[in-house]
Amino acid sequence: MNMKKRMPLIALAAASVLALAACASGDTGSTDGGESAAPAPTFAEGTTMAALADAGTMTVGTKFDQPLFGLINLDGEPEGFDVEIAKIIAKGLGIAPENIQWKEAVSANREPFIENGEVDIVVATYTINDKRKEVVDFAGPYYLAGQSILVLADNDTIKSEDDLVGQNVCSVTGSTPAQKLAEIGAIPFLTDTYTNCLEPLRSGDVVAVSTDNVILAGLAAQNEGEFKVVGKPFTEEPYGIGLKKDDTEFCTFINETLEAAYADGSYEEAWNSTAGTVLPYVDPPAVEPCS
Repeated sequence: MNMKKRMPLIALAAASVLALAACASGDTGSTDGGESAAPAPTFAEGTTMAALADAGTMTVGTKFDQPLFGLINLDGEPEGFDVEIAKIIAKGLGIAPENIQWKEAVSANREPFIENGEVDIVVATYTINDKRKEVVDFAGPYYLAGQSILVLADNDTIKSEDDLVGQNVCSVTGSTPAQKLAEIGAIPFLTDTYTNCLEPLRSGDVVAVSTDNVILAGLAAQNEGEFKVVGKPFTEEPYGIGLKKDDTEFCTFINETLEAAYADGSYEEAWNSTAGTVLPYVDPPAVEPCS
């Protein structure tokens, strides 16, 4: 979407988030040194936002194995674009990054984690679709990806999804890319994480790995010279933030926080410091109304 057309909505969202915090504080946040300190936000009693803000912590499900979006670093902490998006949401609740509890969310356990209350939100390259919306709600989307293909660097025979028909192709159990592979006539070879697809690709047990282009770009960057991404994306995958079903107030808060991040530059900064080291920046998609 053209950012010029979105600016009134974005500015309104940014203003509403700031106004909420200012009203909650009862003052301007001025310090003796003349500087302005951000007031601690408060929320209506009984809302998820109030519960999380009062607790001073939240639990976030994210991927631990996906370079650029969610990957455990040498210090044992997750890093990537999804991680930074979660930190932006936590900041809106007055929760510091060090007070976020991270839980590994693979494709197959994201809905159960939300339904069972094991996490407060899931930010994990989580495609919004109608089937998932039957059991969880989504804020966003905050990024639009597309399914593509990863092959060995010397493979010149696979150029599009048409070349996957009848071939063993690795993807992840419970993912939308795995479903799409079956639809186009490929033979899904399923595992629990995308990094576990790389050895079957090396050994020739599969001819390709298929999932969202941004995930594949991260895997290729992490294993420079060994793999390459081929073909054009053949689906649209809007990434959303998963939360408990029918929590419309929390969904709306997250959407407003995202819109404010688009306006103040923190979204673009989060991208540039993570996925933006490999992939170009594109304007975020418009968030969908919460129902």
